[in-house]
Amino acid sequence: MKGRELKNLGLNSTQIKIAQQLCREAASNGWHKRQMREAIVAIVADPDAHTDHEQFAKLAELISTSGFEERDEPAPWQQWGEDLDENSIQQMANACRLPVARRGALMPDAHLGYGLPIGGVLATKDAIIPYAVGVDIACRMRLTVLDIPTSALDDVRERERLKTVLEEETRFGIGASFIDPRDHAVMDEDWGISDVTKKVYGKGRSQLGSSGSGNHFVEYGIFTIDEPDLGLAPGSYLALLSHSGSRGPGATVANHYSRLARELHPELPDELKHLAWLDMNKPEGQEYWEAMQLMGKFAAANHEVIHREMVRALGAKVHVSVENHHNFAWKEEHDGEEMIVHRKGATPAGQGVLGIIPGSMASPCYVVRGRGEENSLRSASHGAGRVMSRRQANNTIQWDEVSTLLEQKGVELLSAGLDEAPFVYKDINTVMEAQKDLVDIVARFTPKIVKMAPAGERPED
Repeated sequence: MKGRELKNLGLNSTQIKIAQQLCREAASNGWHKRQMREAIVAIVADPDAHTDHEQFAKLAELISTSGFEERDEPAPWQQWGEDLDENSIQQMANACRLPVARRGALMPDAHLGYGLPIGGVLATKDAIIPYAVGVDIACRMRLTVLDIPTSALDDVRERERLKTVLEEETRFGIGASFIDPRDHAVMDEDWGISDVTKKVYGKGRSQLGSSGSGNHFVEYGIFTIDEPDLGLAPGSYLALLSHSGSRGPGATVANHYSRLARELHPELPDELKHLAWLDMNKPEGQEYWEAMQLMGKFAAANHEVIHREMVRALGAKVHVSVENHHNFAWKEEHDGEEMIVHRKGATPAGQGVLGIIPGSMASPCYVVRGRGEENSLRSASHGAGRVMSRRQANNTIQWDEVSTLLEQKGVELLSAGLDEAPFVYKDINTVMEAQKDLVDIVARFTPKIVKMAPAGERPED
């Protein structure tokens, strides 16, 4: 049936697309156009009575749920930190209007995002929201404490060797990849979960071990621990820290399923359209869930390869490694029932769970242990949080300001854009103070040699 004919029957663009697909299937099963039209007319008149229709059940269900009905009362949520961006607060409030929302939390590094704010945590029932996971699925941190003495940073020859290894053993920027692909068992996983993951397999292989752009970085610094922990004696150690995610494959997966979710929920008002969800009890929800899990493994493998290759090139040994995702969704029990907990730019902080919360290229990063605070859905911030847009940063910050600050802090910057200058971030110590009921500080990392994507690269964080 033609689109205009279906539109005249009262279907919207998403419903028309589904109806035409079902009509093609019906035609191949021997249905005549008259039969199809009669069936669709009946479904439009009373969709609830036809949700088990032999051919058009999917259309009936879509029409049946096409009216947006938000919660009678917004889901409860709590905020950490003062002077948060008003837009991020409104986004959190909007998310809690969703009929699938159960509880929320807003971290002290919160700022504006797509749908859910960065620093937003949202628990839903039987639903997963692609944009509440984020475009960079499974963006994560990894820290490796090395057996190289910190004095290497002061030795000219050793410092040059550290920088050479950093420059050679990973890649930065949109589309960054390796001519000779790196190896990892993640490429032996089932990438045939969906047509999308199958399509990005080649890109995944070439980008494995790369770092991307935006706020992604690899850096050396001094790791300081004051009390015996992590199997380490108190003291200072040279460490390697990285921040990146699932690169091009993750972005492709995110965009595909976000688009699908919006098509399935055309009823959502503009302020909620990026919070469209996939039903976990239906194939599309399960498919995204499995694709997200694969991207999580891929992001973890990216970091593992970066650290593995750099440690190998340095001829070093590893004392300890710590890592965590912060753009992901987990199945967890809260309030006595299983929920899907989305942490978009938020760190898991269950009781005793280790995590990494960075500041900026000129401020400390903290290794933390979660306190399991239930009001925050056992979450903490994922960093310091931006206070300035990328455009504003590029228009107002000068390189001489950045250079002066980095010199004062003893930081050597190999590459980065002004949009990642230290001034665009909140004070990490203020953020940590605001969440002292959520995490305990175990150790700190002070950056000394930093590499990010060069200026002018489109951000993918």
